[in-house]
Amino acid sequence: MMACCCTLTRIAQRASNTSGQTITHTYQPHNLRYTNDNDLLSLDQRLFYEENGFVVIKNLVSKEDIDRFRGAFERICRREVSPPGLLVMRDVAIANSEFVPDQKAVTKIQDYQEDPELFRYCTLPEVLQYVECFVGEDIMAMHTMLINKPPDAGKKTSRHPLHQDLHYFPFRPVDKIVCAWTAMERITRQNGCLVVLPGTHTGALMEHDYPEWEGGVNKMYHGVRDFDPELPRAHLEMEKGDTVFFHPLLIHGSGMNQTTGFRKAISCHYASAHCFYIDVKDTTQENIEEEVRQIAERKYGVTDAIRFQVGLL
Repeated sequence: MMACCCTLTRIAQRASNTSGQTITHTYQPHNLRYTNDNDLLSLDQRLFYEENGFVVIKNLVSKEDIDRFRGAFERICRREVSPPGLLVMRDVAIANSEFVPDQKAVTKIQDYQEDPELFRYCTLPEVLQYVECFVGEDIMAMHTMLINKPPDAGKKTSRHPLHQDLHYFPFRPVDKIVCAWTAMERITRQNGCLVVLPGTHTGALMEHDYPEWEGGVNKMYHGVRDFDPELPRAHLEMEKGDTVFFHPLLIHGSGMNQTTGFRKAISCHYASAHCFYIDVKDTTQENIEEEVRQIAERKYGVTDAIRFQVGLL
């Protein structure tokens, strides 16, 4: 767009500077690291993503499409369909004796790419045009989820610990990965909206593990260890159809669902087709590699020969 050809200047006050000195940040098209030159994102949106690691696009996905995704999810919950490779998860607070084929027992489904209706979300032109702003023209859908955050059972297990999505991904480069996360209904702090730590996408991948929560933690809900609890937070309250795009190093999570309803969102992680897989041995990602290997062995009967970097997630 035309504005990208000029020098962009932002004035910011450094909070730690007691002298009151004003700091000038100068941005030019070639030093915008996290977004591509395009005619879709406004200048302010690009700069916001560069500085914060996320951007919310209002009313991006139609209510009609979201209702269709909800119907497909409910058919899976009722076991009317069973797409291959789908991982169905339920809250740790739900006892085995309480399990019934109903959405009340399901907290999340992962890897829905073999369900034609749900995978249609990943191919929506209105979503892909924004994905291209972050990863480029050659796009792969790498990880799919529909989250059905349940009303908290009193043990705070409906929380999702603060984490970085890159912890789960054995591919790089990190700046060519983005998540699209769409609210399937009105999402507030009361029903457990996303909470993000703006600007943390500029840091490194941190060590993750299960938090020591009294009520237990859901399977694969790893959290960042030793992050600064004083970092500012933003709560992303969203309306049905609103979509947030965020960087895989952005620290984020969600709070308890303190309502009686289920909070639904659908998401897909995308990466440039030019990304490559890495070996995570001797890195902070070894623990998630081992957990994925155990799941694959239990679900598919595979042996130790399976490798994390072939894209099980």
